[in-house]
Amino acid sequence: MPLVGANQPQLIRSSQKDEYYQQCLRNNANEAFQTLAGSKRWLHWRKEIQLLSDLAYYGLTTFSGYQTLGEEYVSIIQVDPTLRRVPSRVRRGALVLLHSLFPYLLDKLLVCLENELEAGEEESQGGGIQRATVASPWSPGAWMRGWVRRALGLLTEPQRRACVPAVLALQQGLSILHRVHVALFYISGAFYHLGKRTAGVSYLRVHGVTGDDGNIRSSYRLLGVISLMQLALTLALQLNNLRQRQRARQEWRQHRNLPSRSQSVDETDSPRASRCILCLEERRHSTSTPCGHLFCWECITEWCNTKTECPLCREKFQPPRLVYLRNY
Repeated sequence: MPLVGANQPQLIRSSQKDEYYQQCLRNNANEAFQTLAGSKRWLHWRKEIQLLSDLAYYGLTTFSGYQTLGEEYVSIIQVDPTLRRVPSRVRRGALVLLHSLFPYLLDKLLVCLENELEAGEEESQGGGIQRATVASPWSPGAWMRGWVRRALGLLTEPQRRACVPAVLALQQGLSILHRVHVALFYISGAFYHLGKRTAGVSYLRVHGVTGDDGNIRSSYRLLGVISLMQLALTLALQLNNLRQRQRARQEWRQHRNLPSRSQSVDETDSPRASRCILCLEERRHSTSTPCGHLFCWECITEWCNTKTECPLCREKFQPPRLVYLRNY
C-alpha cells in the first residue's frame, strides 16, 4: 500500500477531531472532580485537571503506539524523520510532554513571573505591604510561585524593573512564533504543532494521492505566504508605534526639563487654580484638552496611554488633539 505525506487539510481535520475528544474528556473530568471535591477546589485545580486529561488521552494513544481518534478519522500514521519507521517510545514520550506538559509549565511560569513582578511594584509603592497567599502549598502553582519569588529575590530593584518589559516581550514573542509556525505549516504541509516539529514526528497517509492534491497544497502555500506578509505588516506597524511612543516620551522629557514660568500674583493668591488634579502639584508645562481643562503635559500624556478621555468631564478625545500652552 503506497504511503505518501499527509496534506494540510488532513492534519487540520485530525487536530480538530482530537481537540473535540480532548474537550469531551476534560468536561467529564471537570464534572467528576467538581462533584466530588466541590466548586472551590475545582476552580483551584482546573488547569491541572485539564493537563491530566490531555496526558491521559495522548498516553493511551500516542505513547502506547496507537493512532489518536483524529489520526484514525483521516487515516494518517505517525513516522519518525526517516519517514520509514514508526516513532520510538522515547520520541513518542517526548512528543506527549512537549505537546501537553511544556505549554502548561510555560504558561504557569509566565503568569507567576508577571504576578510577582506586579506585586513587587505594589509593595515598593505601598510601603512593603505583605501579600496574602491563598493557594494550596501542594499545588504546582504554589511551588512555582515560591521558586519564582526566591529567584526574583536575588535580583536588584533595577533588574526587577527590567524584567517587566522582558516578560511582556517574551509573551508577544511566543505569539509571533506560533503565527510564524502556522504560516510555515501552510507552506510546507508538515508539523501542524510545535511539539511535533521539535520531536521530529510527521505524518503519512494510508490512502494514495488524490487528483486535486497539488491544487490543495498550492492553495495552502498561497495562504502561508499571505499569512507571513500579514505578520510582517503587523510587526512593522508595532515597531512604528513603538518609535512614536519613544519620540513622545523624549518630547515630554524635554518639556519637563524646561524651567517653569514664574507665578503671577493671581496664581499666588489662588494656588488651587494652578494645580494639576492628576499629580496634585503645581502645574508644569500646562496642556489643554479639547474640553478646556488644564493638566501637566507629563500627567495628561501618561493618562492618555490608558484612557482617551478627560479626567474631569470624561469627554472622549484623541491624544493628538492635546494643546501644549507655551509661556502660559
